[in-house]
Amino acid sequence: MFDIGFLELLVLGIVGLLVLGPERLPKAARTLGLWVGKIKRTVSGMQREINAQLEAEELRQKLKEQQAKLDESLGKAKREVESLAEEETPPRRRDASASPPASEASDDDAPRKPAASRLDDALANVKDDASPADDEKDAASR
Repeated sequence: MFDIGFLELLVLGIVGLLVLGPERLPKAARTLGLWVGKIKRTVSGMQREINAQLEAEELRQKLKEQQAKLDESLGKAKREVESLAEEETPPRRRDASASPPASEASDDDAPRKPAASRLDDALANVKDDASPADDEKDAASR
């Protein structure tokens, strides 16, 4: 910080001794030391706070980037699942000359459910179908 050598310190000590005298010089040196210590502690505290804020900002930025990546991955997976669900249930075409059976006509006239709702229904059906098989395995193992 300051480039003060031994010779400069010796000159300051002699000038201080001549100006302040031998009675007040030790008290002045002690007071000066306390002030320098307080200033150093204050500066180091500020540096620590600044570093902590910089690290926190870096972490926020990384968290924001990771959140964006996760949102993108989730959106991509959702689109893929919805496209698979739509492929599983292709839209039915009606021929104008042929009359569809009564059950088929009511299905086409009803509004189509959104893909997410159809996916939830399919998952529920799979869970329901898997439950009896699991019960039979449990019963056989006993």
